[in-house]
Amino acid sequence: MTLAPFASPPNPHRPAAYRFAPLRLLSIALSFSQSFVLSFALAFAATMWGAMDTPMAFAGKYNPTRSIGDAAPDFRDLPGADGKTHSLSEFAGREAVVVVFTCNSCPTAVDYEARVKALAEKLGATGKAAVIAINANQVADDQLPKMKERADAQKFNFAYVRDDSQQIAKAYGATVTPEFFVLDKNRRIVYMGALDDSTDPANVKVRYVEDAVTAVLEGKTPAVTETVGRGCLVRYARERRKK
Repeated sequence: MTLAPFASPPNPHRPAAYRFAPLRLLSIALSFSQSFVLSFALAFAATMWGAMDTPMAFAGKYNPTRSIGDAAPDFRDLPGADGKTHSLSEFAGREAVVVVFTCNSCPTAVDYEARVKALAEKLGATGKAAVIAINANQVADDQLPKMKERADAQKFNFAYVRDDSQQIAKAYGATVTPEFFVLDKNRRIVYMGALDDSTDPANVKVRYVEDAVTAVLEGKTPAVTETVGRGCLVRYARERRKK
C-alpha cells in the first residue's frame, strides 16, 4: 500500500482565517458525542491543548484536514476483502466516486451498511459513479480477516479495503465511522460528512451523499457541501511524543 503524493493547487474555498484547535475540537466533539462523560473528557482534553498555546488550522468547517474543493488524496494498492488490491485510479471512468471510511466494530457503521449497499447499487446502475469503503481502525475486529468475514456475510457490493498504515484516513481527515467523501470527475472533494440526516432510516429526509452525487452528474455544485459526521471515533494508533 502506498499513499500517492499529490500537489493541491490554491483552493478558493479555503477559509482565510485559521481557527484554533481547542474550540473547534470541542465543537466537533459535542456534535457527535454520545454521552456526557465523553463530552467532558474531550472538552477537558481540548482545554489542556489550549493551555499549551499551540495553534492549529482547521481546513473545512468540520474536517481537520480537508476543505471543499481540495484535490482528494490518492491511494494505491490497498488490500481488499475480496482478495484483490484497489486504487482510486480504478474508477478513472466514473464521473463521481464516494469514499466512505467505515469499520466492523462501530454500531453506527454497522447500522449504515444496508444504506451503503443500496447507494452502491443505485450508483453502479448509472455506470457513472461508484462506492469504495476504507477501514483504518486498529482493533482486532477491523483487521482484514474480519473484514472478509463481514463482507461475505453481508454480501457487500462495493470494494471494502484496509488502510493498515492509517495514512489514507489521516490524509482525508476522517474522524468518525462512517464518514463520507464525494469526489467529482476531477477527483476534487465536493461533499464530506454524513450519509444522510438521521441514523434512523425511517426518519431520513435529506440524503446528502446521494444528492451530492446527483449534482456532480448534472454538472452542478451540491446544495450542501459539508455536514458533521455521525458515528464512532476512528481508532487511530496512539503516537508517542519524541523526547
